[in-house]
Amino acid sequence: MRRRIVTLAITAVALAISLFGFPLAAFVAKYNWDDERTDLERATAIAAIAVARDLPGTATLPITPPEIMLGLYAPTGELRTGGGPVMADQAVRRAAAGEIEVMDVEDSMVVAVPIWDGSTLVGVLRATESHRYSSVRTAVMWLFMIGFAVVSVGVALLLARRMAARLAAPLEELSAAAKVLGDGDFTVRTSRSGVPEIDSVGASLDSTAQRIGDTMDRERAFSANASHQLRTPIAGLRLQLEAALESPDDPRPAIRKSVAAVDRLERTVDDLLTLTRDRSPAPVADLDALLTDVATAWGEPLAASGRALEINAHGAPQPRAAEAAVRQILNVLVDNAFTHGAGTVRVTARDAGDALAIDVSDDGPGISSRHDVFARRVHNGHGIGLALARSLAEADGGRLTHREGSTFTLLLPSATESAGPQP
Repeated sequence: MRRRIVTLAITAVALAISLFGFPLAAFVAKYNWDDERTDLERATAIAAIAVARDLPGTATLPITPPEIMLGLYAPTGELRTGGGPVMADQAVRRAAAGEIEVMDVEDSMVVAVPIWDGSTLVGVLRATESHRYSSVRTAVMWLFMIGFAVVSVGVALLLARRMAARLAAPLEELSAAAKVLGDGDFTVRTSRSGVPEIDSVGASLDSTAQRIGDTMDRERAFSANASHQLRTPIAGLRLQLEAALESPDDPRPAIRKSVAAVDRLERTVDDLLTLTRDRSPAPVADLDALLTDVATAWGEPLAASGRALEINAHGAPQPRAAEAAVRQILNVLVDNAFTHGAGTVRVTARDAGDALAIDVSDDGPGISSRHDVFARRVHNGHGIGLALARSLAEADGGRLTHREGSTFTLLLPSATESAGPQP
């Protein structure tokens, strides 16, 4: 591209110089020839006036520039004095007829002027000047023009190379960024060059890299979240099926429970996919349905461990949040209490003024507040649940906090507060 830009610029300058230079060179040559003719005619006329005062006696030729040679001819055609042919040539003969004659003879210009005494021709003054003098002046002017053309081409070459570098460098950077993007580095970004068209392409490339990177991050997050969120339900389903195999009784109750567990697994997968890909504004969630899901999913596992599940939601407002997000947050918190806590697990929904607060606690000692319980520590699929729950809460404009002990509080915007005052 650099070479093409330079070639195009030099071609344009050369064409411009040719279109203007050749006519100008021809004009300069013609101007010098016309100027030489005018000067010679003027010098000859002045000399003829000086010679006419001495005729018909002995005439003395005036002093002229060295490049001009004068010759005085008698009316009969003989050379009386000065330089020139011994006998009158064509220019002298025509001038003797009464008109000033100008003509080229070989490499010289000849001007012949008749000299009158009243109405009587007393002589013809012939002046000759070599074309060499005008040719030298023309050649010098042409050399100046050629030098100017060379300088112009040189300046154009420097400017073209600079412009080519300015245009090609950002395009080369875009090409390199595209290659890096193709290699899987979605953090690549391009700098701005000041050329609107190139900057527009760079902005589009940056936007594409950002979107692809966000998509890959969401897909990776989905994989990590799915592995965490599905681990416990799959383990429970496996235990139910193994218990059904070992039990001699009717397996249909166990199969029904397994089908229900599969339904919960499917809903969990749908929730994770929705949270990964959906970025629409959060709707109003059904709090009663969410708490019912918690009771259905965790009541039996807790009871099988000799523990109780208490749910209280009297007077709690509806949250403005995605149901999928709230469901996964509650599952993480109850799973945390089930796995690491002791005693009764309590889920309490309450009105927190301009927000809905959901407390999840148990009778265990909990975790000291000196530790960051929400730090993402991945080990064999564990250690990402609370970090996932907090990120889901913040994505819907809420907060997830931990107090000293085993109590976690989920704060979400209430539907009443989000709607604002009615007119």
